[in-house]
Amino acid sequence: MRTDRLVAVLLLLQRREQVTAAEVARELEVSERTARRDLDALAMAGVPVYSMQGRGGGWRLVGGARTDLSGLTASEARALFLVAGQASAATPTVKAALRKLVHALPEPFREQAEAAASSLVTDPQRWGSSRFERRPPRFLDELQDAVIRGVQVRLGYVDRDGAETERTVHPLGIVAKGPSWYLVSHTEAGRRTFRIDRVSSADPTDDPVHRPEGFDLAESWREIADEVDRKRTPLEIQAVCAPSGIGLLRTLLGARLEVAGATTDGRIGVVIRGDNEYALACELAGLVEWLEVTGPTGVRDHLASIGGALVERYG
Repeated sequence: MRTDRLVAVLLLLQRREQVTAAEVARELEVSERTARRDLDALAMAGVPVYSMQGRGGGWRLVGGARTDLSGLTASEARALFLVAGQASAATPTVKAALRKLVHALPEPFREQAEAAASSLVTDPQRWGSSRFERRPPRFLDELQDAVIRGVQVRLGYVDRDGAETERTVHPLGIVAKGPSWYLVSHTEAGRRTFRIDRVSSADPTDDPVHRPEGFDLAESWREIADEVDRKRTPLEIQAVCAPSGIGLLRTLLGARLEVAGATTDGRIGVVIRGDNEYALACELAGLVEWLEVTGPTGVRDHLASIGGALVERYG
């Protein structure tokens, strides 16, 4: 962690020309004593830094050096701060250190580095299934670069029926969902989501992206995912469940379960989503010890039929 701090101090010196130990301590959330030790460590390591005493004093680089002492290129800075974003597998401590570093980057790098940290969301759950290893699609790098640089893209796209179209989109972010990657974009028709493995061409333009005010990629993806889940499971049933069975329902049904609240008899009202009445009845038949379906009638009829068949075979 000290190496991260020393790099941060060095970049602060480059950015501000002069800093005090108090400013370093405040920026990196350490004590002033630690900040002074870090500044001394830079000087002992041969970095051309010196201190000025008295009123208006502080620490400076020799000759007011303004070169990029970090050695980072713009693309390297963007790559570094992808590690600080929501999709990263880095520990919270590492992410926190990198977010501190971004405030000390030279001005030309800072905006794109900050964009990189929020350009990608990872949703590990596959649609309707479990975790799955992802393989990056062909145009992922080009599209993520367009998101970070904030430029529009002429996008070639093949839909699920095999029809190919071309359009200009405003890339807002990228989401990894199970094994699939998605581009969230603003278009003339509003917000649209494209599967990146169906992208046939991606040509960045020099035109800036029109980003909706207050746009947040993670929040936007939650809305998209909820909408997709509801389309995949359009049927809703009502039921009541014994309190001891709620944990099991959550485990089995995940986001398809909504808890409505306690009823007068001490059970808990729930709403369960599914694809069709018979499939839901089959899925819930084994939960009869905890769950009573109250509607619709079709699901109850299927449950009764399944129960009769079980009694006939095993009674």
